[in-house]
Parts: sequence; C-alpha cells; structure tokens
Amino acid sequence: MPFQFEPQDLEGVVLVRPRLLRDSRGHFLEAYKRSAFADVGITGPFVQENLSQSTRGVLRGLHYQLPPHAQGKLVQVVAGAVFDVCVDLRRDSPDFGRWLGRKLDAEAHELLYLPPGFGHGFVVLSETADVSYRCTAEYAPASERGVRWDDADLAISWPVSDPIVSAKDAALPPLRQADVFEAPLS
Repeated sequence: MPFQFEPQDLEGVVLVRPRLLRDSRGHFLEAYKRSAFADVGITGPFVQENLSQSTRGVLRGLHYQLPPHAQGKLVQVVAGAVFDVCVDLRRDSPDFGRWLGRKLDAEAHELLYLPPGFGHGFVVLSETADVSYRCTAEYAPASERGVRWDDADLAISWPVSDPIVSAKDAALPPLRQADVFEAPLS
C-alpha cells in the first residue's frame, strides 16, 4: 500500500504517511492518490492548492472558512519544517475547542488531513519552509474567519516564544468571540 492512514485524537483528522522509495538518485513518493484516500473516507474533491513560503518563527493562523465554503485541507511540508496545529471548531463535536499539534517536515513527507470544521495554523521551525495545502473548497473572502493563535482558552503549546505574526492574524478574535461551525457539516 502506498499510504498508511493514522486517525488522530481529534475526530476526522488523519495523519498520512506515504511510502517513500529511496535509491542513489534520491527518492520518489505518491503524495496523493484519490482512490486510496477515498477508501479511508477522505473524498475531497480537492479543488484548490496553495503554497506558502515563510521564514523561521513566522506563525500563520489559525484560519478557516465557514459554510458554504468550509474547507477540508491536506497539508504537506515540501521544504523545511513546521509545527502544524489544528483546532476543532465544530460546536456540536465532543472535541470542540481541542487542538492537535505535530511537527511536519520535508524529511518524513507526512501529510495531515483536516476535515471541514477545523481552524489551521503553523509556525516555521527551519530557516524557511514551503507548505502546500490542498483544499476541498475555493478561497471565499466573505467566508474567511480565524481565531487568535495565543488564545488563553485554547492554550496551544507553540514551540516558539515570540513568533512573527501578521497584523491581520494578531487582530483575530479569541475562540469565545469567533464565528464557529454551528450546524453539522455534511
């Protein structure tokens, strides 16, 4: 099998480990295969792919889009390393307000799938990092929302003490004031 799929502690979040083929020339892997992902319930379809490059200490997030443009995301680091975080923002979920964080890097080539209903962010651990994320809905500015990265109620254990945050992300509301996912997502 070209992938190992490992459900995480938050419902719907899946760590994907692709099979890496190495030889003297380098390596090869399948980063996505629709049929394999569909077999474990990750059906997409993925309709937009984004690539961001950031320097050490840059923190992006926590971002999401509300329905009808809620996005599932398949996140992969293609260069460098990040500490990647997702937060369950589905009010009807037993995991509402809980977060999961893990290192993603270009060495392991792991991917993290976040279903619609999660906020997402990351902080760069390497000199630079290129992060790719495939999305199940296109970017829709009117549906864009976010939660403050340093919300005391979330108490995310970021591995940096003084990250570089955009003015837009610094102005995001805490979870108790944020628009979240009120109805079950289909």
